[in-house]
Amino acid sequence: MLLQSVRPNIVQSIRAFRPEDLQHAALDAGQHFLYTNLSEAQSKQDVLDIIAKDFLFPDHFGKNMDALYDCMTDLVHKSGPQPGFVVVLELIPDGVKFDRETRELLLDSFRDAADFWSERKIAFRVFYSIAVSGKESVGNWDRAEVAQNDAPPVVVKPTKVSKNAPQPMTMNLPPMSSAFDTAMLLVA
Repeated sequence: MLLQSVRPNIVQSIRAFRPEDLQHAALDAGQHFLYTNLSEAQSKQDVLDIIAKDFLFPDHFGKNMDALYDCMTDLVHKSGPQPGFVVVLELIPDGVKFDRETRELLLDSFRDAADFWSERKIAFRVFYSIAVSGKESVGNWDRAEVAQNDAPPVVVKPTKVSKNAPQPMTMNLPPMSSAFDTAMLLVA
């Protein structure tokens, strides 16, 4: 029911949605749920490295915005029919090494991917939050406060693992699907 209130191809602030609720909604809808927490990232390269690791991109991922787009679109599209996607980019950095312009380039890559999937009539919803210091207003729904004393993270394994997949990820969510782990699908 949660996803019915959100356009099928959109990139938007996470606002009042919780990643856990989005994950359950994606699973209920039979869609892929992809989650990454970027709180440790400081630079563009850090962000791309974390996304590549968490989304299980193939080893040949070029770690630039064009390669990000390619991994989220053509590569997955060629691997077979897709049921839809719910993507959460939590705590995108906001600092000197990852400024507003760079953040917009990242979000534009996801917007372009949403357009790609829209043309194929496949839902691709992206929810994001932006990290800010704890001293800023908690009432700003477009940003998420960086939590310093949360419960210790739980180590979970992705639901689909190839021989090239990274070791288990650390996040506070149950296992996720990974449509981007296409290495085993593309090997002839």
